[in-house]
Amino acid sequence: MDQIQHKTIKVNGIKMHVAEVGEGPAVLFIHGFPELWYTWRHQMLFMASKGYRAIAPDLRGFGDTEAPDSHTNYTAFYVVGDLVCLLDTLGLDKVYLVGHDWGAIISWYLCLFRPDRIKALVNMSVVYNPRNPSVKPVDYMRYIYGDDLYICRFQEIGWEKEFEKVDTKKLLASFYFKHVPTMPKLPKDFAKVFNPPPYTIPSWFTEKDLDYFASKYRTTGFRGPFNYYRCFDLNWEVCAAWTGAKIMVPVKFIVGDIDSTYNFPGIKDYIEKGGFKESVPGLEEVVVMKGVGHFLNQEKPQEINNHIYNFITKF
Repeated sequence: MDQIQHKTIKVNGIKMHVAEVGEGPAVLFIHGFPELWYTWRHQMLFMASKGYRAIAPDLRGFGDTEAPDSHTNYTAFYVVGDLVCLLDTLGLDKVYLVGHDWGAIISWYLCLFRPDRIKALVNMSVVYNPRNPSVKPVDYMRYIYGDDLYICRFQEIGWEKEFEKVDTKKLLASFYFKHVPTMPKLPKDFAKVFNPPPYTIPSWFTEKDLDYFASKYRTTGFRGPFNYYRCFDLNWEVCAAWTGAKIMVPVKFIVGDIDSTYNFPGIKDYIEKGGFKESVPGLEEVVVMKGVGHFLNQEKPQEINNHIYNFITKF
């Protein structure tokens, strides 16, 4: 970890924290929630050892990157804009791209808006969901799961204070180590009823890892990350011009079979019956990892390292 260098770069009007290691062709890693650049620690060191330059920013609103106040400053246009500006500042014309969770969503948008900047994409957990002009995303998710679905709950401005009332380490552990295929549901009085059993650190994580994530979230709170969820419907509105657009860059998709995103109604059929390939003509490989949960790049780092390396070396 001492090999990884850290810098702050001005991009798109904000100061962005960027971790970087290695020399060679660049691989840009995009994290999700509740994560940070640190989620890619294993992949960064591995790719650097293989002759690549691994770059992992904290997205706007996360970790040591600035967090604009308004949720309207977290649309796909802003976040993709940050990343394109980052590439420009680093003097990188095209990169390999790797995303997970919200990082996967942002990676899909980056490939949709600026495919000229991407050599190939390895995306994890969240499939590309083409825009459905007849229904807004949050309305659809509320119809499927109800108001207690975490995505619906996060729509409430100020609700992040509920998270900040509980112990940060226990909260993050309840997300990271919960190995079930169901979508998280959060009651309105979450802080009063949050009482998880004592967590046990799994073999693929350490107390030091948990301390790092917790220290950053204690400092920043959760408003920035929640603002991404508050832009689900706004992204749907501002991206109307991309209705029917497809992902054309070469893609490898990886998901765990215990990941809640894989078990969302209709997703397995979408992947297995051709819908995913139709929306993503560049899709070349799909890997479903058996017995693996949502945080697969941390749970199975060596397997993920090999999947990334074996795919991008083709391009």
